[in-house]
Amino acid sequence: MEQATLSTTDNRPVFSSALRAVATVISYITHPLFIPLIITFLIVRSLPEYFVAFAHSSKRFQYDTLYIRVLTISIFFPVLTLMLARSLKFVESIQMHTQRDRIIPYVACTIYYFWAFYAFKREGVTPPFFNAFFLGVFLAVVLSMVGNTYAKISMHTTGWGGVIGLLLMLMTGMHMNVSFPLVVTILIAGVVATARLILSAHTPAEIYTGFIIGILSQWIAYGIVG
Repeated sequence: MEQATLSTTDNRPVFSSALRAVATVISYITHPLFIPLIITFLIVRSLPEYFVAFAHSSKRFQYDTLYIRVLTISIFFPVLTLMLARSLKFVESIQMHTQRDRIIPYVACTIYYFWAFYAFKREGVTPPFFNAFFLGVFLAVVLSMVGNTYAKISMHTTGWGGVIGLLLMLMTGMHMNVSFPLVVTILIAGVVATARLILSAHTPAEIYTGFIIGILSQWIAYGIVG
């Protein structure tokens, strides 16, 4: 029977191919690019009274204009930027294995997420905590970009740390009962962190640093906008 792990010369375990395949799938479906759209969907479903303006402006299905905006800014533009950078050989791999590969995507995402925050806030039809979330994402990208000079901080745990920070913000700042979503998010974040370690994509320090940046960024953003 195949062993789950094998020892290596650098004291890092090598996991079985089946376990690494599962970790790869988990890494893809929990990618941080999907988080803003997921959070938008869940917030709108849970607190529709804060998004009445988008309900009235819907075209084909309810809140479609909001979802399309978030999808375009948080997924389409970053992916397009990464593909262009890869085709121009500014990035060696779309998986961004090295710190150098992350520079252009980081710079681009700071522009996209600040644009999202500024546009929503200026429009004035979204609640402050929603605007704070996008400001928090922007701050997390900025801090991760600065930290990228010294270490390859996990973008996955930065993203899920941001979700934890958002829920803590709603619980303590707005006194919302989000205990169950918070527990579920912490479990998901633990699975994501484990998957990244199984793939040897990051060291434990890079994993924990990502969580810290994600949580703190949301708290700072809430202090500014919330």
